[in-house]
Amino acid sequence: MFKIKQQLRRLYAVTAISSLQIAGASWVALLAARGFSLAEIGFAEGVFHLVSFLFEAPSGVIADAFGRKRSMVASQCMFAAASAAMLLSRSMAGVCLAMALSALGYNFASGSREALAYESLKMCGLEEAYQQFAVNDLTLWRVGTALATLCAGFALWLGPRAAYGVDLALALAGLLPALALREPEREVPTGGAVSRIRTAVRESAVFIFHSPKALRLMLCTASVGAVATMLLYLLQARLPALGLPAGWLGPALFILSLSGTLGAQSARFARRLSFRPLALLCAGGVFAGAMLAAAPSLPVAFAGGFLAGMLDDLLDVRSDVALNGMVPSAQRATLVSVSSLTFSLVMLAAAPLMGALFGAL
Repeated sequence: MFKIKQQLRRLYAVTAISSLQIAGASWVALLAARGFSLAEIGFAEGVFHLVSFLFEAPSGVIADAFGRKRSMVASQCMFAAASAAMLLSRSMAGVCLAMALSALGYNFASGSREALAYESLKMCGLEEAYQQFAVNDLTLWRVGTALATLCAGFALWLGPRAAYGVDLALALAGLLPALALREPEREVPTGGAVSRIRTAVRESAVFIFHSPKALRLMLCTASVGAVATMLLYLLQARLPALGLPAGWLGPALFILSLSGTLGAQSARFARRLSFRPLALLCAGGVFAGAMLAAAPSLPVAFAGGFLAGMLDDLLDVRSDVALNGMVPSAQRATLVSVSSLTFSLVMLAAAPLMGALFGAL
């Protein structure tokens, strides 16, 4: 008998453990402490985003063709391999390998986690409970990453090797609930590996071509998310420039990173509001937050960042629910991954534009 509560608890456990990567949250400071230059660190970040961009959609195809549970297990293996590579690295080549493996870890989990949760609930006739899962899962992730960021000083105190060792242990611990996940019953492509992949790609492309509503949803969510994400990055430099003492930057960023938790939880109270007016409200609120963040006042700029982060995650939860309600079961992981890929494409335009605008202030 399929035990849905047990399945969801295992998914929550994977999310919680994956979010607590203390070395991952302070990787820039740790690499700097090892003697790598800012140029080298920037190059390593570029490797991460390049691999993430190239393999986002293919990882979803693999999950749909060969199983979402296998993809979740592969994700944890990639995180463990990334931590081990960083732990053992002695050169820039080792660091870049670790960054590439870390990107693959995120790729394999993206789409697979949502597909496993939705299909599990659907098999039990509980699709309406998916929003609650999305709220809980996003809340766990936000709180975990915020705590990991707050532990940046602890990671530096431990030292790079010990901090990477902690992340390796956490990744291996995350393998346990991932291996215990169950694959819901569904129709899967038949034939060999190439045939399965070809079928998943073809059917996903047909859906996208004939579903302009889904494409509009992806673009709307990606545009709002790109503005909110870049805003939180830029506030790391803007808040000190507006007079925030250096010792308060960590706590301030911790509070800003928790803004999404409030937004995710508020999705519970916005269930009766249809998606279109909610999307307009969140989009307007995020852009208003960006305008407030540009104000020459520390409290106003902080409030703008908090507002943007909160409404971004509110929209993220509702769009996740809406998209999963549209896509076919057999291509669910692929199409959720395409949504993530859309965000990356929008970020390519939003990052330099917002950087230039805030740099001129």
